[in-house]
Amino acid sequence: MHIPAPEEIRSARRRIGMTQAELARRAGISQSMVARIERGSVDPRVSTLRHIIDVLTTAELPVIIAASLMHTPVESVSPDDSILSAVEKMDRMAFSQLPVLKDGVPVGCISEAAILSAIGEQKHQKGYHPTVRDYMEASFPTVPPEIEIETVVGILEQHHAVLVMKEGRVEGVITKHDLISLIIG
Repeated sequence: MHIPAPEEIRSARRRIGMTQAELARRAGISQSMVARIERGSVDPRVSTLRHIIDVLTTAELPVIIAASLMHTPVESVSPDDSILSAVEKMDRMAFSQLPVLKDGVPVGCISEAAILSAIGEQKHQKGYHPTVRDYMEASFPTVPPEIEIETVVGILEQHHAVLVMKEGRVEGVITKHDLISLIIG
């Protein structure tokens, strides 16, 4: 571990716009201790320096927002599309589910499970041509573009995808795969 000089700590804190009081609060030490460390008038314990370094390093990391991770344009289907067209699109795109949009607004989602159900029922009803509306499920949750990715992670623990909305219209989509790509990419 590199042990920073007092000037390095002061410089890093100022570069990120953090006050001594904020650094102290986040590191679990007093503001006067931060001031003395930055002046070089005290020789802090290694654990105290580690806390300070962790706080400064974390604060320097860029904040990732939904807009920077979302995919555009959003592949979707309309409620009036046939199940066959939804199947073809999902197959072509290699997606297991798609949002259902009407005039850019989410009204539901269609999944492989719903489509399998439609196929099963179609065999029993001659002449019936189901639409996406007949088998769509509840829509994916929506978030604004500026929301931090930590919130999106929490939502994706319960849902397959999150739609990013701006001014009442879908702008992008984030899936679990996108988060995995963020970790390994």
